[in-house]
Amino acid sequence: MDSLVERLASVQVSSLCDADKGLPVVDSAVRALLPGSRVVGPAFTVVAHDDHLPVLVALRLAEPGAVLVVATDGHRRAVSGELFATEARRRGLAGIVVDGYCRDVSGLRTVGLPVYARGSTPMAGTTRDAGTLGDPVRIGGVEVSSGDLVIGDDDGLVIAPAERLAAAVAAAEGIEAAERALLRGMAGGRALPSMTNLDEHLAALAEHRDTALRFTL
Repeated sequence: MDSLVERLASVQVSSLCDADKGLPVVDSAVRALLPGSRVVGPAFTVVAHDDHLPVLVALRLAEPGAVLVVATDGHRRAVSGELFATEARRRGLAGIVVDGYCRDVSGLRTVGLPVYARGSTPMAGTTRDAGTLGDPVRIGGVEVSSGDLVIGDDDGLVIAPAERLAAAVAAAEGIEAAERALLRGMAGGRALPSMTNLDEHLAALAEHRDTALRFTL
């Protein structure tokens, strides 16, 4: 698992999605609150309905390297903020994903832990509902079980079982190698279309033949 996490940390989410176009992509409204964030790690699932007590308990139980994945089921109060992000960083967690709201965005910038959410609100939840930990949850339209791998960057989040991502990572690495070659070509003055089979692809489309746009480097 550690080697897979390391490999996933080196590729973009978009490359994984190109490698496996059926990967479960979280609703794009759940986004990085800190631009430039990148998160990779196994999910530790939490249900918190306008109450941050479950998240506090999860911070004590989650293993280092885990990503707290918090379902709020449409509730609107903040269930995490600067203190929780600070504790998550202290304990070695990889990040926090909330299908809902956080607060203390200025403090989150200082902490630097990757935090993904639908947005921020100053109104915090209560501390009276213990919620549930470790059960399957639905996050941004994606079904998530504890132990599924979370991969996120500025483009968005993918959450899937490790074996699904293991099957896609080599192709994603290949896609990024090809894209680096294309960038080098353009830096050297070559036109992007000239490094693809664009004309052949267009001709095949016009004739209703099976075809795919490819890099030709």
